Amino acid sequence: MKPRVTSFRPHGHAGVIAVPPAHAGLYRPAVRRVSSADHSSTVHGLIEAAIVGLMLLAIVALLCLSSSMLTNLKVHYVTSGGIFLEKVHLASYCVFAAFFLCLIRHGKPIDDLLLSLAGARLTIVLFLCWVALFSQIVILKRPFTTIIDSFLLPPMICLVVWQLTASQRRVLAWTFHAGILLNVILGYYEYFSGHRLIPLTVGNILVLGEWRSAALLGHPLTASGLIAAYVMALLVRPAILPKPIRIPMIAFCFVSLMVFGGRTALMVTLTVMACLLGWKSLRFAFGSRMPLAGIIVAMCLASLVVGAAVVAFDSGIFDKMLLRFSSDKGSALARYATLHLLSYLDWTELLLGADPDRITGLQSQLGLNYGIENFWVSCITQFGLVHTLLMTIGLWCFFIDLTRKSDRGVWAIYFLMLMIAASSVSFSSKNIQMAQFVALITLLLPKEWQRAENRQFRPVRPSQRLVLAHATR
Repeated sequence: MKPRVTSFRPHGHAGVIAVPPAHAGLYRPAVRRVSSADHSSTVHGLIEAAIVGLMLLAIVALLCLSSSMLTNLKVHYVTSGGIFLEKVHLASYCVFAAFFLCLIRHGKPIDDLLLSLAGARLTIVLFLCWVALFSQIVILKRPFTTIIDSFLLPPMICLVVWQLTASQRRVLAWTFHAGILLNVILGYYEYFSGHRLIPLTVGNILVLGEWRSAALLGHPLTASGLIAAYVMALLVRPAILPKPIRIPMIAFCFVSLMVFGGRTALMVTLTVMACLLGWKSLRFAFGSRMPLAGIIVAMCLASLVVGAAVVAFDSGIFDKMLLRFSSDKGSALARYATLHLLSYLDWTELLLGADPDRITGLQSQLGLNYGIENFWVSCITQFGLVHTLLMTIGLWCFFIDLTRKSDRGVWAIYFLMLMIAASSVSFSSKNIQMAQFVALITLLLPKEWQRAENRQFRPVRPSQRLVLAHATR
């Protein structure tokens, strides 16, 4: 006997839908499929939460766990001794784990890997150059952990962040804001109290008599460079913070550059400010419109800035910074000795790099106890001219991909990074400084957010409404 079929005609539909009786049991497999889908969605949500959590921990580690902090915590990150796990920064572990979870969250790791690299094809060149450099270091039996945090961590941060949603990136961005603000506050505290939170060390060398603050970023030059990049990001991308917060944040962080004492960072920031002000003035002179409220606010802010500068000058906050310009304490001679160091190397050492102990001895002989103050010269002494050229090409390709996915204001950050690389040890030593800059660019200067906001708030034209109405019939 055939089962009875009940039919009904829903409102707005012309068809007849057949509903089997309840005792037929034909919907049990469907219930199992829904349960399986719910389980997979739950697992996917947990993986997404784990990825965001790991990236949050990585951002905190980038802004709070410097090499000096790790040394103070008895972790042999830049000092001799310890096990292999201590030689890699915590941020690298978190980012690598997050990238692994990104590959397995859909159950197709190979497809997800190819998809993540499809949007950053030139970055593959950097990975290939890194593998070549890694092979040379292993063959020559030299320490290789330096190139993990310095050159591998920055592109891995981008590959993870580019796969996150806008809301997830926003959480990481606000964490970055909070970390920068914390370091600036601690920098003011160290300067005015005279108490350093973390002893300043360069490798195994304890630096005494240093007035410049370092906060949790570990070194005055590292701190001033990152804070300067943050100030320029707020200048070139006003949408990063709301207007009532952005202007005070710019002023608060810019004055802290006097506290951290980085001359290169300060001069680059002033240059970018002057260029932006000149461009705005030029546009206004040639007929560009400006709201009356904006003019009034600009005049008030200019008066406040001048008054604050006078008060700060009377308080003596600029005195030590001015001494940095009048007496560089041998920095110019150190940069001359850096270039002179290459004349002590033979052709084999120039092409493939010299022994680390020999370079350390030459540095002591030439008075370069704090490092070779030039990125490319330092890389030549460590890795040789061939691989320095390869890594430069790889980094150039990576930054092309980064530029495509970033706001046009990223060029100001690149200019700062170039000046820092030419005037200090910077990215050539074992540190996370390049990763900090890349995290700032990826989180605070993305191009995708702006496009998403434009699509979200763009008004719909009448002709588009007709097309949409016809498509939804």
